Amino acid sequence: MSLAAYCVMCCRRLGTSTSPPKSNTYWKDIRNIIKFTGSLILGGSLFLTYEILALKKSLTLDTQVVEREKMKSYIYVHTVSLDKRENPGITYQARKELHKAVRTVLATSARILRGPFSDTFSTVDIEDHECAVWLLLKKSKADDRAARLQAVEEMVEARHWHDYQFRTIAQAHDLRTLIGLARSKGSDPRFFLPPPPLPSLKEDSSIEEELRHLLASLPQTELDQCIQYFTSLALSESSQSLAAQKGGLWCFGGNGLPYAESFGEVPSATVEMFCLEALVKHSEISTHCDKIEANGGLQLLQRMYQLYKDCPKVQRCILRVIGNMALNEHLHSTIVRSGWVSMLAEAMKSPDIMEASHAARTLANLDRETVQEKYQDGVYVLHPQHRSSQPIKADVLFIHGLMGAAFKTWRQQDSDQALTEKVSEDEARYTTCWPKTWLARDCPALRIISVEYDTSLSDWRARCPSERKSIAFRSNELLRKLRAAGVGDRPMIWVSHSMGGLLVKKMLLEASQRPEMSTVINNTRGIIFYSVPHHGSHLAEYSVNVRYLLFPSLEVKELSKDSPALKTLQDDFLKFAKDKNFQVLSFVETLPTYIGSMIKLHVVPVESADLGIGDLIPVDVNHLNICKPKKKDAFLYQRTLQFIRETLAKDLEN
Repeated sequence: MSLAAYCVMCCRRLGTSTSPPKSNTYWKDIRNIIKFTGSLILGGSLFLTYEILALKKSLTLDTQVVEREKMKSYIYVHTVSLDKRENPGITYQARKELHKAVRTVLATSARILRGPFSDTFSTVDIEDHECAVWLLLKKSKADDRAARLQAVEEMVEARHWHDYQFRTIAQAHDLRTLIGLARSKGSDPRFFLPPPPLPSLKEDSSIEEELRHLLASLPQTELDQCIQYFTSLALSESSQSLAAQKGGLWCFGGNGLPYAESFGEVPSATVEMFCLEALVKHSEISTHCDKIEANGGLQLLQRMYQLYKDCPKVQRCILRVIGNMALNEHLHSTIVRSGWVSMLAEAMKSPDIMEASHAARTLANLDRETVQEKYQDGVYVLHPQHRSSQPIKADVLFIHGLMGAAFKTWRQQDSDQALTEKVSEDEARYTTCWPKTWLARDCPALRIISVEYDTSLSDWRARCPSERKSIAFRSNELLRKLRAAGVGDRPMIWVSHSMGGLLVKKMLLEASQRPEMSTVINNTRGIIFYSVPHHGSHLAEYSVNVRYLLFPSLEVKELSKDSPALKTLQDDFLKFAKDKNFQVLSFVETLPTYIGSMIKLHVVPVESADLGIGDLIPVDVNHLNICKPKKKDAFLYQRTLQFIRETLAKDLEN
């Protein structure tokens, strides 16, 4: 504006000035023309320089992703609608040509001014509606963590993009963005490329043989007795002999069932299950995870995962291995490159709570952007399983009991089944885990964790005959895993069933003796006990009469009423809980439970469930259903919810 005004003034001055003497007119005109031309050239140069620099700042993009896109073996085509009403008109074409002209000017200026722009910028021809995609990609790789998280959120919220734009993001994002998209609720599946093609199996080879070869390549010395047991069993026995001797699938995953039915048509599956169980144990050792990855374990497990789509047990076992490997950050890039993230993102959306929770654990271990904790084998987050803006203010931990599990113990309701009766896989699909559904909805500010560990009634039916794990051993193991998951950093409540309550008591006593675990004690606000045998159970007394308990396991022996360890635990914890002023709520069954098909037993009588402090509430259910409310408005759940809200009231308000 100032330049134009100056030019007008000069012109008016030339037009209105009186005629000077003829001798001076010529030189004055020359000087005025020089002034006008020089001002015009100088002002125009400054204006063009400012506009060029401003355009450079606003339009600079990370063009490395475009160059990488050129190296792909395939491209995505933007299809144009054949509907004339949707075709762009003359205004759109003029605008597009104008954008191309501007880019041509910028490219020319870059050559004149010796390349102030990126050399590859002049080769990029981006549609105006595509800029958001590339700007989000640039933002997702920013140095600022908050900007990266916001970019992922904006990608998830994008619903108007074309298919090829989702695919462009899928090819160009980095590891952190990919994992963030996988952990975001409602993310479009087009953000994830399909897994790369798997290498072909060797000639005359099978998955069973490859799995055995992988297991044999792992270190076999200085191992835990159970790892040695499973490894030697899987390597030494043939599929036919195992099917004849065991008659079915090996039970694993802590689902509380000693055996499950055979695959029938796939006899090799029995041996494969032994191998997978051994791999789970090996994957708990960091150096063994490196061996599994180096020997092609990620690809082999991916092949098995796809092959056994109709066998949830196999898939869950495989996810346990991948979840354990994800605890090692140096393996994250390898896990991502192998294509596992897209499969985990799909599993997260599964209606099967167990499959979704296993996938959520693995992705949480991969996500170092928003998760500081590490979830070891047997520790599952029921809520929140996705990235969320909801602040977490407290933890609630669920610890199952003898023959229980992290998910099935807390299902909505149960029929009168025997303690050792098999629960079908179909039932696992239709039942609900009430802490994940009801409690998460009623108290969204809670992090809800469920713990799983292996137990058995009898050494005959133990998964690992060489395993002799006492309550003291298990409490130390669980305490270590829970501390790695950040338990103790927030206020918390413990919820336990049966023998799980004894583990909670032992863990708190152990934590009180270790300075590094002091936060666990200081942040414990209360405990809920569902039929916990503080003074012993009748189960051990009937061990001689029940065919499953001819050789009772160590867990059952420790539940006997005359157990010195149990009495010491009760006396020590009662004094400790009174000193710390823990809030306590106890429930106890009043109906007997069928064990097997002949024995009806009142597992935990009322007098044994009385801790000595807090409220004790008898409920007309059996031992199995004491922790399984029939409906959301049932007394069991509503009283539990009331206790949690009242005990954590101050913490949830802050």
